[in-house]
Amino acid sequence: MTSTSYLAHYRNVDSANHSVITHLVETSLFAKKFAGKIGLDLLGELLGLLHDLGKYSFEFQCYIKSSVGILRPGDKYYVDAERLRGKIDHSTAGAQWIYEALKDTVKINKLSAEIVSLCVLSHHSGLIDVFDISGEDKFSARLNKDLSKTHYCEVQEKIDPAISEHITELIKSEDRLKQLRRMISQMHELFSDPVRQFLKGLLLRFLFSSLVDADRLSTANFENPDDAKLRYLGNYPDWQKLIYCFEQISFEVVSEIDKKRSEISSSCRQRASDKQGLYYLTVPTGGGKTFSSLRFALHHAKEHELERIIYVIPYTSIIDQNASKVAKIFDSISKDIVLEYHSNLVPEKDTYRNRILSILSENWDAPIVFTTSVQFLETLFGGGTRNVRRMHQLAKSVIIFDEIQTLPIKTVHLFNNAINFLTNFCSTTVVFCTATQPLLHGVEPSKGAVPYSDAMEIVDYPPLFNALKRVKVLDCQKSKGWTEEELSERVKVLLHDKGSVLVVTNTKTNAKRLYEFCNSLTEKVFHLSTNMCPKHRKEILGKMLECLDPSDSKPIVCISTQLIEAGVDVDFGAVIRCLAGLDSIAQAAGRCNRNGRHNDLGIVEIINLRNENLDKLPEIRIAQDVTLRILDEYKQNPAYFHNDIIGHKAMERFYKYYFYKRAYEMSYPIARNILGRDDDLLSLLSTNQQSVDEHKRKHGSPSLYLRQSFKTAGKYFRVIDAPTEAIIVPFNEEAKSIIAKLSAKISLNEERALLKSAQQYSVNIFPYMIQKLHDEKALFQTYDVSEIWHLDMQYYSKDFGVSMELVTPMELLNV
Repeated sequence: MTSTSYLAHYRNVDSANHSVITHLVETSLFAKKFAGKIGLDLLGELLGLLHDLGKYSFEFQCYIKSSVGILRPGDKYYVDAERLRGKIDHSTAGAQWIYEALKDTVKINKLSAEIVSLCVLSHHSGLIDVFDISGEDKFSARLNKDLSKTHYCEVQEKIDPAISEHITELIKSEDRLKQLRRMISQMHELFSDPVRQFLKGLLLRFLFSSLVDADRLSTANFENPDDAKLRYLGNYPDWQKLIYCFEQISFEVVSEIDKKRSEISSSCRQRASDKQGLYYLTVPTGGGKTFSSLRFALHHAKEHELERIIYVIPYTSIIDQNASKVAKIFDSISKDIVLEYHSNLVPEKDTYRNRILSILSENWDAPIVFTTSVQFLETLFGGGTRNVRRMHQLAKSVIIFDEIQTLPIKTVHLFNNAINFLTNFCSTTVVFCTATQPLLHGVEPSKGAVPYSDAMEIVDYPPLFNALKRVKVLDCQKSKGWTEEELSERVKVLLHDKGSVLVVTNTKTNAKRLYEFCNSLTEKVFHLSTNMCPKHRKEILGKMLECLDPSDSKPIVCISTQLIEAGVDVDFGAVIRCLAGLDSIAQAAGRCNRNGRHNDLGIVEIINLRNENLDKLPEIRIAQDVTLRILDEYKQNPAYFHNDIIGHKAMERFYKYYFYKRAYEMSYPIARNILGRDDDLLSLLSTNQQSVDEHKRKHGSPSLYLRQSFKTAGKYFRVIDAPTEAIIVPFNEEAKSIIAKLSAKISLNEERALLKSAQQYSVNIFPYMIQKLHDEKALFQTYDVSEIWHLDMQYYSKDFGVSMELVTPMELLNV
């Protein structure tokens, strides 16, 4: 057989062959480019050439030709492809090649062999454990797999000579060695264990990302050549064009708040030419952080020739709002400048079809990306291959974390170490944006803390809190707590006095009850919940903004969960906040008198609900306790807090107490009843000491430099403790049409386009809700996308979104 006769993939529509040699070269070029962002292009190239060498084997060729119909039943070498799917090893041979070549060389070369081998072995399954929790060396076991089963010798005979020679050249390359040695040396200079080992794990994951995305791109481009023409691949419009569009925006300056916003924006512009690194943008809510940070990012990206800007936002509700605002600025250049990604609709199950769908929708190939904190953290720490592909896109970027205070406490050390990796080794600039800056630099440094100095603050923030003070915060708690009925009466009074009232509760149950009590107070009573799809929330926000327009304001009440607190641009005369963390109270206060249009201060009242059930929300209970302590200290000495219970002094004190109280959670602990021992993800992804000790007890000291339990850590990593699943809801006629089309047999391209549109009609719900809806027979599978479900229209309410019970005909959504 000639080298081009060995198939990697086959295209049924035109019987085209994607040869192994072509796939290896394409993958190596992509991986070289991606890994080159951090100066490891030669390692990336080597990964691409090694990853699929097992496809040269006779066994694999019989399998693929049988699966696509080249070989048919009755033919001499025909096999049952369905039975063999996923069972023919075509990744171990490449790992064995480099490990065998470098296992007895100098330390840095052996480390590079471990890194490359592990990436190659794992490129379909997700990163495997080096040592598992029982202390077994899974990595060596895989490398020592029988050569007849990995086809190593057969590959050596059949591989194209040019590929073989180039692999050998790269393995022997001194330049490849220098590239890796330079990075590892820097890690050793700047950090000590366990952080140093954690960073090596992130380095490996970055290279793994480069390989996985390169592999998927080569495959997807062959399967869908038309899509290949649409990819940016980093070739975006010149930043100067985007800057020109942005600088054309004119903001009316009619108040002191407008003036301060303009000053903040000017400071961001001035600091944009500074060196890359970590920055803090600490601005009171309503100070215009989104556009100011974008101004910094655009000019900074141009100054340092960066590839993209990534906005990381905690909730889909504000992605909807902010992404559309930013996209409008650049419409004259292209409709594709801004990518809004937050969907979980593409399944994780690693089927061929899902890999294609995933690469087309998720590799963040756009100049400006809006995504969620969940997606960002899954990219860095999640298991499998779906999310990790995007990690290399974080290099050479400006990453803006809007409302950084919402970072899950259990991820603090993992997150801090990732930020240090990105800013020290990936030519990435990071900006922490918030009115309530958490003390991520004040946590245990030996486990991972970010740096801080006054020079890293983009604006001089303390004076801003006085200049932008627009509300008066009152502690209105009762000894026995408020009932929803009592609270509705208080809403009625404030509505009369202030014209508009926002109430923020900690639970959906309390929000729903209060909405029912308040529903008759005025014609305009709204409810917001994450049980609503983005399109539904967007429509409600649009109606609310019309009512709140100062030129034609109408009496309005909004009952919401905390989703409204992070960046939603609304301006109420009064806000009632159920007792929570002081950071949440400050964020809720940011929705009150936001634009300073009222002559007097807005009113923010802190209340406690009598029947609030926080059994499933212990972090809110802890935050409440700390807030009560701060409120008590404030009463005793308000001057210390500059007479501002939500000012920067109060926030510093709140986080000091809060972080101290929850310090034990910051390494992402995993309980014995889950893992089989008490441990944490920080350890599993760094020194993995307990696993190594167990290995020593059973087998003696290990010779491997890598120690991590990558697969185990990925299995247990969850940004949200109760993982959610996305379902598509029949909100309107467009949503119903999408569901109908997805439920028919359609092409891959049609499916991809429909899933993208379906993001606006998806709701992430918890497992108990999924089970209840299944019991109600209210969920249905789509035709081909069997892991994606859609909701019976009778279980979607115009007031509350997804309902666990049948919605009565009078409540059915009719839009």
